[in-house]
Amino acid sequence: MGGEPIPNGLSAGIPRPWWIYQGTGRPLRDVRLDDVLPPPPPWRTFDGVTARATVGEDPARELSGQDDEALVEPPAPPEDGQDATRRLGADPPDVRSGTEETDLVNAALILRRPLLVTGRPGTGKSTLAYRVARELGLGRVLRWPVTTRTTLRDGLYSYDAVGRVRAAAAGRTASGEAADPRGTDIGDFLQLGPLGTAMLPHRLPRVLLVDEFDKSDIDLPNDLLDILESGEFTIPELLRIRNQRPRVDIFTDDPERSATIAGGRVRCRAFPVIVITSNGEREFPPAFLRRCLHLRLPDLDTERLASIVAAHLGRADDPRVQELIRLFRERSEREGGLAADQLLNAVYLTTSAGPHGTGPGWEELLQAIWHKLDAADPA
Repeated sequence: MGGEPIPNGLSAGIPRPWWIYQGTGRPLRDVRLDDVLPPPPPWRTFDGVTARATVGEDPARELSGQDDEALVEPPAPPEDGQDATRRLGADPPDVRSGTEETDLVNAALILRRPLLVTGRPGTGKSTLAYRVARELGLGRVLRWPVTTRTTLRDGLYSYDAVGRVRAAAAGRTASGEAADPRGTDIGDFLQLGPLGTAMLPHRLPRVLLVDEFDKSDIDLPNDLLDILESGEFTIPELLRIRNQRPRVDIFTDDPERSATIAGGRVRCRAFPVIVITSNGEREFPPAFLRRCLHLRLPDLDTERLASIVAAHLGRADDPRVQELIRLFRERSEREGGLAADQLLNAVYLTTSAGPHGTGPGWEELLQAIWHKLDAADPA
């Protein structure tokens, strides 16, 4: 799976001087990312600009001149919100990630390269994207869940051609003239996907989570190669009409947000922080692996499990919880790895209202909650 991870040279909790991301998941204080992030390597420099910002501004306002266009950014990302709270908890404790993990996140951030994160289910692969976004103040994580039917275009944009024709038909004149789909605004029927939104020319990078990439069709890793290298893509439906409509406002993957696409082309300015997760169920092509940094997450240790419980439930000091964490680790090591949310389920049942956590019935319930995650496990 792309070679061995970089060796862990220092113990967890000892920050390196060059780190930007500290691995705590807590927002940086008195530090602006654009003040501390080094410029990209010459081979990873991108120059995307946008014509105008459309959210919160007069849509009729036009900008002139390339210099003016370069100063205007796409809409700022929303705050991380409830989705991040579900993943990280309301108040995650100040527990630093392992040194290897933090090393690789910072390397990906500085080199402007995707981070391929592998490991057993439940080891925090997807959560890592939310920790990075919250700590660095990069707003809402753009999530692209991958299935066997996912194509590159699904991540870039969608076009509702049928909806546009129907809208035109609904607006035909009373005289019964034939409907003309060009009479409707094409921008109302286009929407950028998570990857397409991440590639907008933001001043600061967006965080994109490409989740469960090993479930993808065999061609998707190769299909991604060009956009990961070039940082840009075109929307053919807008490219064809660029002379008549050089600028079109379309929706983004962020709720209630839109951006202006000039000339049918999207090119990034700050390459996004891309976290690609895989359970290690398949091999990826060498050309794809060459464009990524590879981080393999180990099973969660007692300290990390206790921090997860504290962040979500605030009860890590309860003796019943400490005993559950001990039993959970023993069972996880014996049966090949359990997910952290399985521990949270047991802790919640134990510490919620009522006398839970004792008796033979409880042991049977634990057996059901802490079931093996191996797909080959019989029902």
